[in-house]
Amino acid sequence: MPDSTAAAVTDPGVARVNALATADFRTEFAQCLNIDRWVEALLNERPFSDRTALLDAVDAHARSITDDEVASALARHPRIGDRASGNSTESQWSRGEQSGFAEGATDVQSAFHEGQVEYEKRFGQIYLVCASGRSSEELLADLQSRLDNDPATESRVVADELRKIALLRVGKVLDNT
Repeated sequence: MPDSTAAAVTDPGVARVNALATADFRTEFAQCLNIDRWVEALLNERPFSDRTALLDAVDAHARSITDDEVASALARHPRIGDRASGNSTESQWSRGEQSGFAEGATDVQSAFHEGQVEYEKRFGQIYLVCASGRSSEELLADLQSRLDNDPATESRVVADELRKIALLRVGKVLDNT
């Protein structure tokens, strides 16, 4: 990476991302979306000229998530309502992203839990949604509507939710200067 390009970037978050050692870049971006192909594609596009260029690349590469990559990425995500354990950045992000769910009414949370069980039986995986800023009622409505999806459609919906989570988390990486 040429030093002159990194120096020309005025966004301190993008400058930091451009300057990360390869191993550090992989670690930080795997916390955003744990798909090796996606992380490597972003790594290979560095340096980024600005925030828009980085977020556009994040979005573009996340739009091609495969069904196998969905299954792999789901392994890093807790169920909605289960608190991520540990003090890692990813665990802290997860707890914050689900904070709206924790504030919901008990009857909504109970119905949500029942819906998750049904979802897991139907699709063989956890229900995943970009929960940030969404209420328990909104999440329950989303879950219930997705139960009508066929498996292929649901896989694409989950891939898109992973994309949304990745964009949100990369924003957090950029703001961590």
